[in-house]
Amino acid sequence: MGGHEAIDELLAEAGVDGLRLRGALALLSGGRWWTLADLVRETATPRRTIESLLRVLPLEHSGDRVRIPIDQVNRYNVGIDADISGLGNPVAGMVAAHTETLERLERLIAGAPRGRHALDHVSATAETVLRRALLLGRRFWLPGARLLCVGDHDLTSLAVRMVHPEIEVAVADVDDRILEYIDAQDLGVRTRWADLRLGLPPSLRGWADLAITDPPYTPEGIGLFAARAAEGLRDRDRGRILVAYGASERTPMLALKVQKALFDLNLLHEAIFPHFNRYHGAEAIGSAADLYVLRPTTKTWPAIAARLDRLATAIYTQGPQAVESAPAAPPDEAAVTAFGPDLLAGDWPRGLLPQVPRTRLATLLAKPYAADPERVAIAVPAGLEAALPRLLLATRARHVRVLTTGPVVDAVADTVADLPALADLLAPVYRLAAEGHVLDAVRLSPPDGGPDRVARRIMDSAHGKVANAWREALTEPGPDGTAGLTKRQARAAVEEAAPWALDATPLELPLHRLARMRAQIDALTTA
Repeated sequence: MGGHEAIDELLAEAGVDGLRLRGALALLSGGRWWTLADLVRETATPRRTIESLLRVLPLEHSGDRVRIPIDQVNRYNVGIDADISGLGNPVAGMVAAHTETLERLERLIAGAPRGRHALDHVSATAETVLRRALLLGRRFWLPGARLLCVGDHDLTSLAVRMVHPEIEVAVADVDDRILEYIDAQDLGVRTRWADLRLGLPPSLRGWADLAITDPPYTPEGIGLFAARAAEGLRDRDRGRILVAYGASERTPMLALKVQKALFDLNLLHEAIFPHFNRYHGAEAIGSAADLYVLRPTTKTWPAIAARLDRLATAIYTQGPQAVESAPAAPPDEAAVTAFGPDLLAGDWPRGLLPQVPRTRLATLLAKPYAADPERVAIAVPAGLEAALPRLLLATRARHVRVLTTGPVVDAVADTVADLPALADLLAPVYRLAAEGHVLDAVRLSPPDGGPDRVARRIMDSAHGKVANAWREALTEPGPDGTAGLTKRQARAAVEEAAPWALDATPLELPLHRLARMRAQIDALTTA
């Protein structure tokens, strides 16, 4: 069967959900050439559904673009508006008044670091992030408010600051490249490193009035990111969480599981704007996602505590930390046994060194270990390599042995350029040596003076605020007996040199900030 009969049957099978297919027919009948990706994004229809339509249509081709021949358009041009993303959209029609901002966002998104496959990165369109900013201003009173972006590969933070400079904006993200790119735009966005599986940065807990996130589209990912967003709210009664989530019309049970993850957090669904978000990619879900507006209830907070207590690291759809990925290979037990650790951090086989105390990676990053061990062995699973420099700073052990699932050089390259770059970053604290899957970090003796003494003081206080350790180091006498700065002088000097460090710990600073801090310390110390 072909021709009109096949098309009629396809539309009949779609039933009440056939509006988008008819919309695709209208677009193909309009005389314009369309790529498959553009049709998917424009109609917010899964790629497989559009492909099924294209297979039964009479089409002419121009490279990878198609359209219905001009002499047949009258048979298929149904003359309808199939875009349902405008249903109840409070910012419909507002985008046209922000042409310059939209053009700037297009340039920023085009120039941003490439998305990482293992982190489920798919870039939203410039119009999408602009509409997110406009929606915030249309729905909420923003002067004096704070917005937390829980992950921000889409650069929503920049759009919000461009449209609403009156609101404070902070970003927590696992990708140091994105944090550096956002900082480089100089729009006043506060940037913090965080692997949300290991915790929200201390300086952002209870900080925000609003939070927005476009998380991995798995029940585990949605539940984790929404829980961390809630942790970031200071207004527990009137705060809101905006979540982007999309699913194929072919997989309603997956969407139900995701919504159940949100219901399990006892979050009230105030609104769902259909197809509000559009993407360059994600064609399996129609290159589109809905936008949820969620409000915490009094039962949200105990539910979040329970959710985070049973935290799983597999939250993505792809890569080594995918929900359906195979279990990781166990660490090299011989390398650990020969090391003789006083503490095991991370996931280790139960039978390995049963008398040695253990701690989770999240606990190691959250607070100093009380016993001050001599030797610590850390297991870093695939997918958590970005935490490696922070884990080294989090323990004050004299010798740290890190075991990675792949070669150390690959694990380091996922975080900084190479092993020498990591060694330079940690130079005031550790001497590094790597072989195969093993990285050894031996703590150096504290420097007698100069900038390295200040940097060492800050890094040795990795769980404390950078500004506090920096000020204290500047007030101490030099090794030659020269007087240090007064407390007032030290406070003013640090506030001028590093306003971004006032409430941050070294563990939450983006790596580019930590690296540049050395130069700023040098300038202050020699002034």
